[in-house]
Amino acid sequence: MLDDLIGFEWDVHNVGHVRRKGGSMPRKSKAELESMSAEAAWYATPEGRRQTQREFERALKQGTLLRSPGSPIPQTDAKVLAELVEKAKAKATKAISIRLPVADLERAQRIAAKEGIGYQTVLKRAIQAGLKKVS
Repeated sequence: MLDDLIGFEWDVHNVGHVRRKGGSMPRKSKAELESMSAEAAWYATPEGRRQTQREFERALKQGTLLRSPGSPIPQTDAKVLAELVEKAKAKATKAISIRLPVADLERAQRIAAKEGIGYQTVLKRAIQAGLKKVS
């Protein structure tokens, strides 16, 4: 009945989710690999999604659908995770808006021109130096 609806016969060669001998997918020829993008595009269509749903339902009824728990991934140690978060915070930046006296801004721009860097870099370094001095 299903074969009449879709116009061709489905078998183990064109139903990718059904259990295969040896548990692995068959190797594809170069011609098959070239047509994979066209096949993927077809499966993305409403007709392709309906066909996939029918295939899964049939495989489930026949008991040939494989279920996998996935790869076991060990839980990350809390200390390692905390270190990673701190490293990320140290390198992360956030754009802010700050009001400065015009004289301080012009001074930072003069220093930046002498050093050949941006004035915002000069201000950032000054803030970092001040924070180190305080803490």
